[in-house]
Amino acid sequence: MEEDDSRVKTCVVLGGRGFIGRSLVSRLLRLGTWTVRVADSTQTLNLDESDSLLEDAISSRRASYHCVDVRDKPQIVQVIEGSCVVFYIGADDLRSHDYFHCYKVVVEGTRNVISACCESGVRKLIYNSTADVVFDGLQSIRDGDESLQRPLKFQSMLTDFKAQAEGLIKFANNRDGLLTVALRSSIVFGPGDTEFIPFLVNLAKSGYAKFKVGNGENMSDFTYSDNVSHAHLCAVEALDSHMESVAGKEFFITNFKPVKFWNFVSRIVEGLGYPRPSTKLPVRPVLFVLSLLKWTQEKEGIGSYYDTAHQFALLASSTRTFNCNAAKKHLGYTPIVTLEDGISSTLQWFSCELEKSDDTTIQTKADQLLGCGKVADILLWRNEKKTFFSFLFLNLLYYWFFFSGNTFTSSAAQLLFMFAVALYGLAFLPSKIFGFQVKKIPPWRFEISESTVRDLSKDVVVAWNHGVRICNSLSRGGDWIKFFKIAGSIYLLKLIISRSSATFLFTAMSFSFTAFFTYEQYELELYHLARIFTECASVLKEMVLKNLPLPDASSKPMFM
Repeated sequence: MEEDDSRVKTCVVLGGRGFIGRSLVSRLLRLGTWTVRVADSTQTLNLDESDSLLEDAISSRRASYHCVDVRDKPQIVQVIEGSCVVFYIGADDLRSHDYFHCYKVVVEGTRNVISACCESGVRKLIYNSTADVVFDGLQSIRDGDESLQRPLKFQSMLTDFKAQAEGLIKFANNRDGLLTVALRSSIVFGPGDTEFIPFLVNLAKSGYAKFKVGNGENMSDFTYSDNVSHAHLCAVEALDSHMESVAGKEFFITNFKPVKFWNFVSRIVEGLGYPRPSTKLPVRPVLFVLSLLKWTQEKEGIGSYYDTAHQFALLASSTRTFNCNAAKKHLGYTPIVTLEDGISSTLQWFSCELEKSDDTTIQTKADQLLGCGKVADILLWRNEKKTFFSFLFLNLLYYWFFFSGNTFTSSAAQLLFMFAVALYGLAFLPSKIFGFQVKKIPPWRFEISESTVRDLSKDVVVAWNHGVRICNSLSRGGDWIKFFKIAGSIYLLKLIISRSSATFLFTAMSFSFTAFFTYEQYELELYHLARIFTECASVLKEMVLKNLPLPDASSKPMFM
């Protein structure tokens, strides 16, 4: 049955190609009672497999795409003329370090949208805000409602701009007949997420997702993207039915189910195949280090990964839960997708995206150091059975040579005698004993190929020539660095041997079976920690150098 064209209304989705914008556009088109004008800052509309609904709607003229820069009011006026509702989603690709650009887009852009709506006779403006506008990063929020005041200072300048934009939306209500509503969603996630879930994936890839900031008991509210879209439509209907209690107001939007922040993160990273967070880190040192690194990159005028990491650490260590009774009562909003179903669909979407990516397995540094062969497989516990028997065999040898009470020579002779007897006796054993097959050792097992002998000879020659070159270099003198390296290494070896060769060998054996494996497991974390330490050291160095007194230019050198 065809839709009655008289019931079809026209709306504009500003920011319609962003994460929430795409979800809202899809929902509007599925309803079938809207003609949707999708507006965004990209010059062309690049459609993919997930945009089949929008592609069909454009073909049937139920949807259209418009390139709009919110900093240019005439462009906004041109696209919203004749519409009854404007959904202002806002940009989700802003870089927080470019403060001037963010201010022009977020604050000045909101002013232009309001002014354009007033000039074009648009009656309803729904603004997609964020719960961050009441969070200062310091004080926890428990069951917060719309009576919460905005903090005097924000941890992020971008959040400050969004709070200013929300204030403009609120005070624009009833200007030239325009009705406004602001929706404050808390930590939005879902398929196509471009911020929160990708940040978690990057954390997991870098190894940082193994760490928890804080005690892990803090609660948070999360909001599935389809529920945010549903809330926008509820706001439009509420403005028609009971305008007085909705217009000019802000409403918190969540999934109505607060959960522990780190439980949610664990569900996501573990569902994508990464280890769940387990190691707890104290909040203050983490925030201090991230603040220092953030300040360093801001001074350099470049985009800061640590700015996003600092905001995440604040969210991850604070309780943020909100009371949505006002949205339920006045907007008629209730979640249409449960938190569990939202997590499942998000994991399914991101799992498919990760499978499409061209990530290839990269050999670890530990594997490269050990030659990427059988030794690496044993010491890195790739084959636990081989590793266990190798470790057991080495321990037996260690006991035989150092704790048997015999000299090294007599122990070696006894071991060779036992090996000869066992090898000779193996030849007389039947092929099966009590149903178990006895494997014979073929003679070729003891043969050494000519190529192996040649390679071994080459290695000996290369090592000898290398030693000769070192001796020649030392005999000429002048290379003090090489001298100290060689002399220090020999002296260290002397100290080790003089103490206890048994202790040294036991330590080396234990180190080999644990250190390489541990290093491989935490290679990325160690690399990033080393990088953080290096950057902190460079910052401290700069601070010390800046505080040093400048040389007196008037003083003259003693010797000319």
